[in-house]
Amino acid sequence: MAEHDSGPGAYRVLARKYRPWNFADLIGQDAMVKTLTNAFTTGRVAQAWMLTGVRGVGKTTTARILARALNFERADGSGGPTVDLTETGVHCQAIMESRHVDVLEMDAASHTGIDDVREILDGVRYAPASARYKVYIIDEVHMLSDKAFNAFLKTLEEPPPHVKFIFATTEVRKVPVTVLSRCQRFSLRRVDSALLADHLKNIIAKEGLTADDEALALIARAAEGSVRDSLSILDQAIAHGGSKVEAGAVSQMLGLSDRGRIVDLFEAVMNGEAKSSLDIFRELYDGGADAAVVLADLGEFVHFVTRVKLSPAALDDPSITEVERLRGKDFAARLSQKILARAWQVLTKGITEVQASPKPAQAADMVLVRLAYAADLPTPDEALRALKDGAPLQSPPPPPPRGGGAPSSQGSAAFAVATRTNDPVPSAAPRASAETQSIIRLETLQDAIALAEKNRDITLKIALERDVRLVSFEDGRMEFAPSAGAPAGLAADIGRKLTAWTGKRWVVAISSQEGDPTLRERADEERDSKRRGVAAHPDVQKVLERFPGAEIINVRTAETPDTSATEPPPEPEDED
Repeated sequence: MAEHDSGPGAYRVLARKYRPWNFADLIGQDAMVKTLTNAFTTGRVAQAWMLTGVRGVGKTTTARILARALNFERADGSGGPTVDLTETGVHCQAIMESRHVDVLEMDAASHTGIDDVREILDGVRYAPASARYKVYIIDEVHMLSDKAFNAFLKTLEEPPPHVKFIFATTEVRKVPVTVLSRCQRFSLRRVDSALLADHLKNIIAKEGLTADDEALALIARAAEGSVRDSLSILDQAIAHGGSKVEAGAVSQMLGLSDRGRIVDLFEAVMNGEAKSSLDIFRELYDGGADAAVVLADLGEFVHFVTRVKLSPAALDDPSITEVERLRGKDFAARLSQKILARAWQVLTKGITEVQASPKPAQAADMVLVRLAYAADLPTPDEALRALKDGAPLQSPPPPPPRGGGAPSSQGSAAFAVATRTNDPVPSAAPRASAETQSIIRLETLQDAIALAEKNRDITLKIALERDVRLVSFEDGRMEFAPSAGAPAGLAADIGRKLTAWTGKRWVVAISSQEGDPTLRERADEERDSKRRGVAAHPDVQKVLERFPGAEIINVRTAETPDTSATEPPPEPEDED
C-alpha cells in the first residue's frame, strides 16, 4: 500500500510512496512475519525487539508496522494487537507517518548520551495518552554510549506493562550482550535480486511506465538486497530515461559495464590473451564504466560460473541475462574449480588495489595482465605433484576463443619465472625444439651446469658456477640467492633456457635466504684448505724453508695422479 500524498500535485519519492504499511507488504521477510503472527496469535508478545540488517532493508518501516500492530484499534473501540492490518485503525495513519504522540522515535546516532536515555526513562513511568502501548523506536541503537546502555538495563528487564521498546541497528555486534539478551531479535534478510526485480516491475506498472527486464535486474543487483536503495535507483533511472527505463541507460547512469562485454573479458583473460583483455577493458572504461566496477563485475561472473559448476540450478536465476546463462554454462564445463578459485583471489586483491590507486585504470590494466598470465599456470598442488613425479607442469586447457582458434598460452612459462623474480615479463618463452621433446630430468645444480655445457652455453655455465648461491633444487624448480656480481635477469635467463632444453616448465625463484656458497667458492675453499693442510706438513715446511720464496701452486691427491708424470718403477719382488 502506498503512502498518501501530502498535498495536491506533491511528488513523493518512490521509496516513501511505496513504503509498506502492513506485514503483507514486506517482501523477503517471511520468517519474521511468521514468528510475529504466531506470537500475536498466542498472546506471547515480547516486551522489546531488536531488528538487525543492512541499510535500506526495512528496519524502521518494520518497527512502525509493529507499533501499529500493537496499537491497532477500530473507530468503535474494538480490536487488539494483531498482525492482520488490512483495515486502517484510528492510530495507524499517525503511527506510519511518525507523528503519533505515544510512538516516539529517536535516532541514537545523534542522541548518544545518558541524558537522552534518562529523558526516555523518565517518560516510561507515564501511561500512553491515547494508544494501548507507549512504544519507543530507537534507530541505530549501537551508537549509544556504554553509560546509556547501562541505564536501559533495569527498565528492559522489568518494563511497565504499557511500554514496548523496538531497537534497530546495522551493527548488532556493537550492542552489549546484556541488552541483546533482553530483546527478541529479528534479522531482516537482504531481499533476493529476483524478488526485488519483481517488486520493481509491479511499481513500474503502478506508475504507468515501461522498463526492460534487464534494466530492472541491473537495478536489483546494484541495490544489493536493499529495497530502499533499489527504489532510489529506480527513481533516478526514471528521471534519466523518461517514461521508459532501458538497460543501456541504467548501465550508463550507474557506471556499470556491459554484461556481454564482461563475459568477453572473462573469456580473454581465461585464454591468457592479455592484449585482448586490455582492449576490452579500455572499451568499457572509455564508455563510462568505473575501473573497480569492471573488475567487480568480472568477479561476479567468476562467482556465477563457480556456482553453475557446483550447482546447475544457478542457471535458473532470473536476474541473469541470456548471454551470461549460455556462456556461463559452457565455461563451467570447461574450467576447473581451482582455476576459478585462483581467478577470484586475483580479482579480490586487485579490486582493493584499484580502489586505493591514484590511477585506477592503470591499476586495473595490471590486474588483468596478472590474471591473463596466471590463467594457464598450474595450481600450487599441481606444481608440487608434478615436481615430485617428474611430470611436466601442465594445467587444464582454457576455453577456446570465440573464433574457434587454439587457446593462447604464450607467456605462461615466462610468467612463472618473472612473477617469482620481479623481472619484466618476456614477450615469449623459448619452447623445446624437436630434438628436446623428450623430458630431461635435472636432479642437481651440477646436472644443470652439464646441460648448459652440452648446449654450448658457456656464459650460463659460468654464471651457474660463479653466481648461484643455491637454496633448493628439484627437477623443475630452483631457488637461489644471486652473488653480488650476478648479472641482472639471471633467474629469468636460467628459467627460460632450462625450460627450452628440458622440454618442461621450470620455475626459478630469487630467495631472501643467504643460500649455500657458489660452486666456484666451494672449489676455491677446497683448494685453499688443501694448500693449508699440505703447508702444515713438516716435510713441506722443510722444503719451503730450504727454498725461500717458493709457493704451493697446486695439490694433487693419489686418487688424481698427474698423468704427465713418469710412472714409478715397480716394487721389487720378495726373494726367498
